[in-house]
Amino acid sequence: MQLLWVVVVGLLGVFGAEGKEAVCRMLGSPEFPLLSKEGDVTIGGAFSIHSKTTQPPLSFTETPPPLTCSSVNLREFRFAQTMIFAIEEINNSDTLLPNVSIGYRIYDNCGSTLYSMRAAMALMNGQERTVGKACFGQTAVHAIIGESESSSTIVMSRTTGPFQLPVISHSATCECLSSRKEYPSFFRTIASDLYQSRALAQLVKYFGWSWVGAVNSDSDYGNNGMAIFLASAQEEGVCVEYSEKFSRTEPEKLLKVVNVIRGGTARVIVGFLAHVEMNNLLEELSLQNITGLQFIGVEAWITADSLVTPTSYSVLGGSLGFAVQKANISGFSDFVIKQFWDTAFQCTETSHQENVSSPCSESQDLIELRDYNADVDELRYSSNIYKAIYAVAHSLHSLLKCKDGLGCDQNVRTEPWQVVESLKQVNFTIKTGDQVWFDSTGAAAARYEVVNWQRGPDGGVQFKPVGYYDASLPPGQQFVLRTEDIMWPGELQQMPVSVCSESCPPGTRKAVQKGKPVCCYDCVPCSEGEISNATDSNGCIDCPDEYWSNLGRDKCIFKAIEFLTFTEVMGIVLLVFSLFGVFLTVLVAILYLIKKDTPIVRANNSELSFLLLFSLTLCFLCSLTFIGRPSEWSCMLRHTAFGITFVLCISCVLGKTIVVLMAFRATLPASNVMKWFGPPQQRLSVLAFTLIQVLICALWLTVSPPFPYHNMKTYKEKIILECDVGSAIGFWAVLGYIGLLALLCFVLAFLARKLPDNFNEAKFITFSMLIFFAVWITFIPAYVSSPGKLTAAVEIFAFLATSYGLLFCIFAPKYYIILLKLYTHFSIERG
Repeated sequence: MQLLWVVVVGLLGVFGAEGKEAVCRMLGSPEFPLLSKEGDVTIGGAFSIHSKTTQPPLSFTETPPPLTCSSVNLREFRFAQTMIFAIEEINNSDTLLPNVSIGYRIYDNCGSTLYSMRAAMALMNGQERTVGKACFGQTAVHAIIGESESSSTIVMSRTTGPFQLPVISHSATCECLSSRKEYPSFFRTIASDLYQSRALAQLVKYFGWSWVGAVNSDSDYGNNGMAIFLASAQEEGVCVEYSEKFSRTEPEKLLKVVNVIRGGTARVIVGFLAHVEMNNLLEELSLQNITGLQFIGVEAWITADSLVTPTSYSVLGGSLGFAVQKANISGFSDFVIKQFWDTAFQCTETSHQENVSSPCSESQDLIELRDYNADVDELRYSSNIYKAIYAVAHSLHSLLKCKDGLGCDQNVRTEPWQVVESLKQVNFTIKTGDQVWFDSTGAAAARYEVVNWQRGPDGGVQFKPVGYYDASLPPGQQFVLRTEDIMWPGELQQMPVSVCSESCPPGTRKAVQKGKPVCCYDCVPCSEGEISNATDSNGCIDCPDEYWSNLGRDKCIFKAIEFLTFTEVMGIVLLVFSLFGVFLTVLVAILYLIKKDTPIVRANNSELSFLLLFSLTLCFLCSLTFIGRPSEWSCMLRHTAFGITFVLCISCVLGKTIVVLMAFRATLPASNVMKWFGPPQQRLSVLAFTLIQVLICALWLTVSPPFPYHNMKTYKEKIILECDVGSAIGFWAVLGYIGLLALLCFVLAFLARKLPDNFNEAKFITFSMLIFFAVWITFIPAYVSSPGKLTAAVEIFAFLATSYGLLFCIFAPKYYIILLKLYTHFSIERG
């Protein structure tokens, strides 16, 4: 309110001076710097040397008193010391700004954005109380170093932006500050949180933590950084159980955050917190004795010595995080120790030094500043301030046209916008070996150390480097970690596990639980024919056609090959029946050959009988072609050979049937039928009927012959080796022709069944044909529905049943009569 009043009154005074020279009028008390020194050029600074403010009571009857600052922040105090050290080093240099002295004005903003605004206005306006001086529009400083936090830096950059006064921050990492449209004169000697947030997600993914909690400061820094982390975590497949935020001025929200952490199942917490918020969270976690969690930190707090207390290690021990790279600035440690007494207490260590108000007392209270130089060896953010001062010096060196041996042109008037443009071009190397330059967004290159909270040899806490991250390197090479050097929470060597669901082993896939994040899933076994050969597979993959999944569903193996073999039980049984049929047929043929001159053999056309026995032998042998591994020749031989040999059988039976009918007709008066169907005609009919089947088979083999086929459709888990019939028309034509001859034979035999002849075979032929039709009528549906090797078994069974039917029906009665007569004759001779 006071600031606004000063601005309004000042504007009214300027515009109200009609006809007079414009004058600068400052009403109220000016803001004086905490530390200052005059010089030819001046650099401003703003640091939170005090970290807390107290709002005074407001009576609204008088000018409000200023805020009360308390709680010295030694880290920020050391930042101011670093700025002074760098300026003094440049002033003593003969090569950089040789005849130009740099002054400084350092303000304490007490961790308040209100004081940040006041400091920015003071650095632009100056400290003059005198009324009536002409207004030249010249700012009091050429550049501002600060602030440490992003929110305060945003306030300062927006305030100074319209005046193009460059602001260089050493630790404001909010990605929002990368907008050159909103912050055209902002620079920083630290990388944007864009890289750190992505690196956090990659770090979590690296250790396999798919279930994490997230807490951030409710500020521009925390909110922007956490938003980038959450997006990156989603890309990396990391799930966030909860994302909570709080501000340093909201103790109620802090308690809520702690309760959420206690109730959560995530064992890893990503803390995108500013230093102050992390300190508040640490105090509450220690108070409630919440330990054993793996904290992942950011550069703002991971190397902060002020967080190290006797109880903090139980909470933060084993923490991992990204830290600004250390730098060894020679001479700085001695400078800090020497200047400590002068700056902190406005006294000197020895009474004989000049320009001090008084010597330091032995009773001086050192408790508040007991660890003022504890982080000197780290020099992380201090080195960034060092780089920022040198960047301003190099830009001024260029603007003032400084030359070696000739000095600088002090008559050149430098404007802030010129400093901004010059800063964009700086590229130099400081004495530590680090190269300093700014990218298109005004930021430095993203390089971080990965540090781990561990106990040192002396029992104290140390921030041990265990790797690094360099965003300038190619993908895949940006992260280097030495996991064997990491000490985990509880000083354990074993890495903690933080997952919503246990890993799914190979052979299973992840199935997301309904209503839960993708990291919460069930492990579902892969289906048959599918595998997953990696842990936590999102899906299963199909095996190639000739492969099948093993029992563990983690490997594709060759499918089992199945065909009817001579060594399995079914093959052996069918083989035995086939050979037994051959044996019986040969036995009958031998008996017929021995008794060929007997009336019973001669009366039944011995020539056709021997031909029938020969064809039956071939039929029994043809069934053997259906056993064994199918080949090109065996597939062509199977159906064609049986088709021809069985037609030969039916032709012989048909010839015998016709002979019986013709013989009966020949007994009628004036009949000479037998001369038209004598032995030559019988042979010719058998040959003609068989030749037709031969022609059908030849046409079948020519057009589309049977071939070996890998059947992978009947069974998914195995391959059936079988013979594809090729042309279905050819296959059914062969069977149809056999059926046609069998039907004709059946009709003729049925007509001759009652003929009065002791040697009439018509009844037996009729019965054999009935067996044939019964077998083949049941064969067709069985053949179509039989899977795999059972198809071949069904065919063999049909062939054997038909052949046995013919053998037993036609030859068994005659065989019985011959054996009976032999037995009778033998009995008579013995008797």
